[in-house]
Amino acid sequence: MSSPGRLAVPKTYKLYVGGKFPRSESGRSYVVSSSSGEFLANAALASRKDARDAVVAARSAVSGWSGATAYNRGQVLYRVAELMEGRHAQFVSEVSAAEGLSESAARAVVDAAIDRWVWYAGWTDKLAQVAGSANPVAGPYFNLSVPEPMGVVAVLAPQSSSLLGLVSVVAPVVASGNTCVVLASESRPLPAVTLTEVLATSDVPGGVVNLLTGRVAEVAPWLASHEDVDALDLAGCAGSDIDWGDLERAAAASLTRVVRPEGEAPSSDDPAEPDWTATPPGPRRALAFTETKTVWHPKGR
Repeated sequence: MSSPGRLAVPKTYKLYVGGKFPRSESGRSYVVSSSSGEFLANAALASRKDARDAVVAARSAVSGWSGATAYNRGQVLYRVAELMEGRHAQFVSEVSAAEGLSESAARAVVDAAIDRWVWYAGWTDKLAQVAGSANPVAGPYFNLSVPEPMGVVAVLAPQSSSLLGLVSVVAPVVASGNTCVVLASESRPLPAVTLTEVLATSDVPGGVVNLLTGRVAEVAPWLASHEDVDALDLAGCAGSDIDWGDLERAAAASLTRVVRPEGEAPSSDDPAEPDWTATPPGPRRALAFTETKTVWHPKGR
């Protein structure tokens, strides 16, 4: 709380690209309001150019992040949880304002978001054991199959769950060795921006997670059709009026893998947003953004 007679220092909300906090190249912003309609902040309104810059940053970070050991990635994700714990009160305040939750309910959401980072930190060095295999073959060879990250994943974050939903879709992407470009909740972006400040001060290398704020209808089509995006997570289409079928068709032109909203079929026009407070779905989301590599090696004498 500011002292009497002192003007508070308002926070400037920016994008997060390549480990830095640039303003939108368009110079635009938009008003973010609380669940009760009160003014909260002006957030950066990302453009097509910002989306392209974020994809470039994500691509440049792929080799370093995917080349790190799974154990090291787990340590990095756990560090994110540690730093979120230190800013617990700030996250509670922002989630409460964004989602209209009581303090106790917002605290439970923040606790679950922190625990989710820890959950996926523990999965990093187990994914290969669960999804990999030594295959029996008729010949003097070793035949091994292992999951490998796809590369750059574009993620449409859930619209109503400003923090827990965001963590639930971002953590599995990076846990499996991918980098990502995330389009935050359009109406509730502030907890996501605060999360980027945690990422910037943690051990997450710049470019591994890049976050944009703005209009989903404006930015999502460019991410879906971008030829350097390897996979697209449409989680943010659930419970919204976003036509995810159009995004899926745009992604198909460049053979981009698409994860539909909770696996919905094309005939489902309005998939419901899942309950992000439910038990984490094991390695399913992390493995959705991997490809299986099979290696043959002759047996020595």
